[in-house]
Amino acid sequence: MKTIQKWFEQLAGISQDELDRLALAAEVFSEAPFDASDLQKPACWRRKSRHAKN
Repeated sequence: MKTIQKWFEQLAGISQDELDRLALAAEVFSEAPFDASDLQKPACWRRKSRHAKN
């Protein structure tokens, strides 16, 4: 019976599971993109100094 219901939902349109997956994907991928501009400097210039400045 569940199989018949699943087929009917597929014929009628998008199922609730598919809507849930689309909502999750939108939530995950709608975050701000990663800013890679800081990576343009060499790593040795980005590191903080280990020596205490007195």
